[in-house]
Amino acid sequence: MKDFLRNNGFLILVIAVLLALIITVVSFIMTGFADPVSNLVGIISTPFRNGINAVINWTEDRYDEAFRRDELQAAYDQLQKDYAELEEKFRESQSALDENERLRNLLGLKERRRELKFEAATVTAHGASNWDSTLTLGKGADGGIEAGDCVVDEYGNLVGIIEKVGANWSTVMTVVDSDLEMGGLIARTNDAAILEGDFALMGEGKLKLSYLPESSELMAGDQVLTSGLSGTYPSGLVVGSIEEVRTDASGMNRYAVITPETKLDSLEQVFVVTGFEIVE
Repeated sequence: MKDFLRNNGFLILVIAVLLALIITVVSFIMTGFADPVSNLVGIISTPFRNGINAVINWTEDRYDEAFRRDELQAAYDQLQKDYAELEEKFRESQSALDENERLRNLLGLKERRRELKFEAATVTAHGASNWDSTLTLGKGADGGIEAGDCVVDEYGNLVGIIEKVGANWSTVMTVVDSDLEMGGLIARTNDAAILEGDFALMGEGKLKLSYLPESSELMAGDQVLTSGLSGTYPSGLVVGSIEEVRTDASGMNRYAVITPETKLDSLEQVFVVTGFEIVE
């Protein structure tokens, strides 16, 4: 080894100087580039850094997406709540408008029928079966209501007759109930007859006018009123109109099918006639 260095020392020195010059020149030319070791470290670590960044970015995207979804859900829930509140306000407004309309109509009825005393009552239940047709009212004896009182809508159309009375409730036998029987009057001809409930017609929401005078000439659409002849019920309350005239099973007697003027299944408020003067 000593002989090698002695014999080649000058050559080694020249090579070392040349390498130093080359490194100096390369370093000058490639100013800003990493040294080989740093470059190797960078090459090895870059994929890991990229992977970590990708995971971080994906996580952030999922978080943002979840946050936006929560925001949208919260906004949707708020919209539903606002819509429900608006619906409730609309129902309240509509109810108030309907109430005002009924009261205006009642005032008109009171002007036309000053001989009648009215007590307003709310319909709390509709009852109907094969055997009867009734309404339950949220007012009774405490409000001056008695069995036998007539019940009308805000236009003065007959709804029925008070059948049972409690302290703060009462039951109405409607005009189509099979047990109803009262005097009727055909407005156009002034012919008197009997208004009756009928099992078969009750299912159709209708009643009949029986014991028609033989000479009476009825027409579809003729209006039928309460006659008030017995003095039990007030006269002139509109019951309904004639739909058609039929002959009973015996073929001997005629009767008229009556369609009530009031819509029994949609009533929310009625007016009980608690007193009346007999008008001749």
